[in-house]
Amino acid sequence: MLSADITILYASNVMKSADFYAGLFDITPVEKGPTFALFVFGNGFKLGLWSCYTVEPGVNQIASIPSGEIVFTVQDKSEVDALYQTWGTQHQVTVIQKPAQLDFGYSFAVLDPDGHRLRVCFLEEEA
Repeated sequence: MLSADITILYASNVMKSADFYAGLFDITPVEKGPTFALFVFGNGFKLGLWSCYTVEPGVNQIASIPSGEIVFTVQDKSEVDALYQTWGTQHQVTVIQKPAQLDFGYSFAVLDPDGHRLRVCFLEEEA
C-alpha cells in the first residue's frame, strides 16, 4: 500500500531553517547538516529541509510563487489563538493571515524564512 509520510521543503540555508523549525515546534531534528535536516513529529510525520543548491535533480533557485502549504491541525480554536500569539511574539514568522473563520475551520497562516506557507487550523466537523 502506498503511503505519504514526509514533506521536503527546499531551503536556501538549511541550518538557519532547521533552527527556525526547531524553535517554532520545540522539536530537535533527528538529522541536521548544511545540506539536509529532518524532523520527526510525534505522530510520525516527517519534515525534511533540503538545500536548494544541492537537491537532485536541481531546482530553479529563483524565488517562485508558493503553490501549497503545510497544515498543522490542533484540537480546538483556543490552540489556534495560542499558537498565533506564541509564533507572532517568540519566532521570526511573517504573518500572512491572522486567525480567521474560513469555510473549513478556524486558522491562521505564516511564512517560514524561505517563504513556505505554514497554516495552523482547527478543522470543524461538517454538519
